[in-house]
Amino acid sequence: MESWIPLMDIFLNNPTPEVEASLWLQQSFSATSRASSTSTPITTSSLISLLTKPCDVIVNDSSSSSTTKTVMFIETLPGFVQSRILSFLAYENKRFSARELRGLARGVMSGDGGSDFWVKRTARHLFDAVSHSNYEWISRLSLDSEEQMFDEEFDSLPSWLKDSLNNNEDLLFPWLPISINELNSRTFVTACEDENDEDSVSELRVKLENELNVVVLEVRHDCPADVCTQGEIGKLASDLRERIRNFESSYNTVALANEIQQLCLKKGVDSFTVLGLIEPWKADDETASVLISHFLSGSEDELVWPNQVLCSVVLPKLLVLEEPASRVLLGALIEYCKIHQRAAEYALVFPLILRREGINNPICDVITRIFRECLHPAHVSALCQKLLCGGDNENKFICLPSHQCLISNELVWTESLFSLFQNNLNHNVHLTQDSIDQIVFRVGKLTEMFSKSLKFGNFLLCLVTKCAPLLKSHKLLLIEVVEHTNSILTKSILSKLASF
Repeated sequence: MESWIPLMDIFLNNPTPEVEASLWLQQSFSATSRASSTSTPITTSSLISLLTKPCDVIVNDSSSSSTTKTVMFIETLPGFVQSRILSFLAYENKRFSARELRGLARGVMSGDGGSDFWVKRTARHLFDAVSHSNYEWISRLSLDSEEQMFDEEFDSLPSWLKDSLNNNEDLLFPWLPISINELNSRTFVTACEDENDEDSVSELRVKLENELNVVVLEVRHDCPADVCTQGEIGKLASDLRERIRNFESSYNTVALANEIQQLCLKKGVDSFTVLGLIEPWKADDETASVLISHFLSGSEDELVWPNQVLCSVVLPKLLVLEEPASRVLLGALIEYCKIHQRAAEYALVFPLILRREGINNPICDVITRIFRECLHPAHVSALCQKLLCGGDNENKFICLPSHQCLISNELVWTESLFSLFQNNLNHNVHLTQDSIDQIVFRVGKLTEMFSKSLKFGNFLLCLVTKCAPLLKSHKLLLIEVVEHTNSILTKSILSKLASF
């Protein structure tokens, strides 16, 4: 336990410990590898073992009698520390065994230790993060069972490597099952014998890329679109499209929602293609609210269907939103996002923020409500980091092909986007240092464009007030930026900067 005290101190005192805890863990791994064999090893498995270690606690009930209860070690910690640990594990889930993380998340969600609401919500986020290796599964026809997807142990060799090692071939390396004869026969070895032959290298690269693209297309198009557009499925989709546009009563819409879900989840059906035929986004707000309210049925662990619901029913409506969203639609949306937070991130929030024309005030209000009422502040902080520091955002969102033209791969900076970040800061969302660095960089580039904007000035004032410790290295740049603004807030911002 002593070796983990520095890490626990990070979780206790740092409001956004993900990056600092990750660095400590990496340094500890290196130090352990250089230490003697007698020292206690620091590994990802030993951390999970510590967190799941059974501990006996005394519980006092209303009758003044006490009972002994066995809980996991993590459940004996304060609630906010539990949330930070679970958030860190979700952030660094690639370093840990997915099976062990799911077991830990299940234990916390079971409620045996009396975990509070936010701890269970963070545990749910961790469970969702390790349920699938990525979100490209959205194009598959059906999901394999969770145990089939993770049937290989985290610390064991993959099956294909075990099979190769069982052969009696003369292996080139004991850890790489390629024989000398097989290595010499590889086409890429003979194709690039001359290191200066750039044409051969380029041809080989193009050939490999083409082969990879063919494989990807085969995976993503197991069910051709014409299978769904023709025959009985196409007729059913056309009938459902007409019924959606002719709203009669809530009772009929509930039955309609059940029919849509049964058709889309039918084995061998490409749900995205069917939803594209039904066009549920063209329903009025009242119909859409009834639809998403009754698409809640099914397992909470199912991730494909919630993504499809949000990106086909709600997202297209919000992408073209020019006035405040209706209460009936927004109310149903908030309740849906509270349950399906991961889907809300990838099928709603990401594509909305990446809107090709940039977000406006009505869209900013919708996203702000989702952040405040549906997501944990640590989740929002991680989401902002992905947007600001993740590079190409092309694979970070999910949408129907027909709406791809409305979404960009890069952030489009508008006054409303600055207002969104200001709302997050006012809601005590702690941005990481790299996120702050990217914001300051963008602010420096956009000063001339927003020099007279009051919203831009309000954002700068909020930024220097809330994030002063993270802005010290940018003080001179920010002073130069603010001096080029011309609003009633300029002097106030300069006064704040002078106090750094």
